[in-house]
Amino acid sequence: MKPPILIDIPECLTAPRTLVRPYRAGDGVGMFEAVDESREHILPWMPWGPGHQTAEDSEKLVRTFRARWELREDLPVGIFERESGRYLGGSGLHRIDWEVRSFEIGYWIRKSGAGKGHVTETVQLLSKLAFEALDANRVFIRCAAANEKSAAVARRAGFFYEGRLRNGIKDARGVLHDTLMFSLIPEDWERAAPRGLRLEL
Repeated sequence: MKPPILIDIPECLTAPRTLVRPYRAGDGVGMFEAVDESREHILPWMPWGPGHQTAEDSEKLVRTFRARWELREDLPVGIFERESGRYLGGSGLHRIDWEVRSFEIGYWIRKSGAGKGHVTETVQLLSKLAFEALDANRVFIRCAAANEKSAAVARRAGFFYEGRLRNGIKDARGVLHDTLMFSLIPEDWERAAPRGLRLEL
């Protein structure tokens, strides 16, 4: 297998309404504004929210995300409105096992960007990236059983429900929740891959 750091990965992923790309220096301002707008919206599911106290905190994070992307340790991306370029939230391919070619998709969206299809398009774009550019054998999504909106995204994107893991996740308040597990494998993607998605280096 080619060392992951030598894999060229498309950096511009586009769907009809959504642009997904790795973070760049300067993205911290948009990230901070999105988090600050959405603290109650993303909590308790995103315990990192309180860590964004200033735009500088967010800028440090996006630069760390970029470094991890370059090293292929993690593949975090920002979600942007395609037409305006407005920062909407974060996603990525995480918990990567390069031997198995297994990737987890996580996601969050700012309050004012929710309910417009951007997260579903993001999940479809990252699935395309994983299966068509990174030779994935498995892509999965986990979410707390009580997080109905997150589970709905997985279902809309065509992910197969694998089961429920009891006491599988803690929220920001330390409360245990059951975890729902969804996945795609190559055969699923071949059957259900949507049109209108583009990957560009």
